[in-house]
Amino acid sequence: MLAGMTSTPSPDAGVPAPAPAAGPAPRAARPGLDRTGPLTLGDKVQLADAKGRLHTITLREGGEFHSHRGVLRHEQLIGAEDGVVVEDNHGTPYQALRPLYADYMLSMPRGAAIIYPKDSAQILMWGDIFPGARVLEAGVGSGGLTTALLRAVGPEGAVHSIERREDFATVAKENVDTFFGVAEGEDHPWWDLTIGDFQDVAPTLGESAVDRVVLDMLAPWECVEAAGDVLVSGGVFLAYVATVTQLSRTAEALRDHGEFTEPDAWECFVRPWHLEGLAVRPEHRMNAHTGFLITARRTAHGTRALSRVTRPAPGSRDEEELNHPDNEGFGGGTGDWTAQDVGERGVAPRKIKRALRDIRQGRDR
Repeated sequence: MLAGMTSTPSPDAGVPAPAPAAGPAPRAARPGLDRTGPLTLGDKVQLADAKGRLHTITLREGGEFHSHRGVLRHEQLIGAEDGVVVEDNHGTPYQALRPLYADYMLSMPRGAAIIYPKDSAQILMWGDIFPGARVLEAGVGSGGLTTALLRAVGPEGAVHSIERREDFATVAKENVDTFFGVAEGEDHPWWDLTIGDFQDVAPTLGESAVDRVVLDMLAPWECVEAAGDVLVSGGVFLAYVATVTQLSRTAEALRDHGEFTEPDAWECFVRPWHLEGLAVRPEHRMNAHTGFLITARRTAHGTRALSRVTRPAPGSRDEEELNHPDNEGFGGGTGDWTAQDVGERGVAPRKIKRALRDIRQGRDR
């Protein structure tokens, strides 16, 4: 098991583990991306040309960036101010900037799909992720949201991430370590990563052990009971789901639990604008639906939540419709779901290997 990860016990825990395979070459210590100041050795730098095309490099001694236009030596950037404009040997100018969190999230190698910056921002705001918070995350994926949570809670807080798939956890750890500049063989100081199921791991943390629960998984409704036990009174439950049926089933699970406030749900669209003289108009493309967010507050332990008084839409609670097979998931449901039920595609092992290769090679090129 990688350093910094733990796993839930398995039936064959007493069987000696096979000899570990040779790992990647140790990486040199380098600064993280969450800082300002002059560019230094080991920094990632994003080069933008006059057409806005981006190239990300890692500064190293004697390094060179080659393009079809010419060669740019890394020594021109080492020690320079962030945001400087430099030229290659043929006079092609480049704007050099240290990547922001959003740049890194969108460009980092990954196996599992990421939560996009527009949704990460919503999670940090409406999940009320504050400095010093204790956050329990499940479904770490490629580590994009984990990075945002770690920055938000700061050194006085803690993030405990749970991931079922060890290959996803490996990619996530590499991405998080790269962003924060964690040295080889060390762990991020306020992050714990556990391999296992949420329902198995959360109870081991104790009652009222965390302030916030953030879930990105196929069936978050299965975790409502465990989340209710581990959350402090007044804590926030937040789930990110892809489909309407997942959204409905999660909402009903929160209501059925009885000790969560009435859930709120929404989706976020971001429409960029084109700005050029008098040509001020929306861009032709936009980031539309990526997923739904649903939140609810934990009531005081042992206290039933007030039920919201509403006038239900006609037919919204019709038992015959709710129990019809075509409406499985809406208004609750009892069936087990698979990834195929919501159109989720599997991730090929070769994609995980390619992501790990790109992360490790990207530190030095």
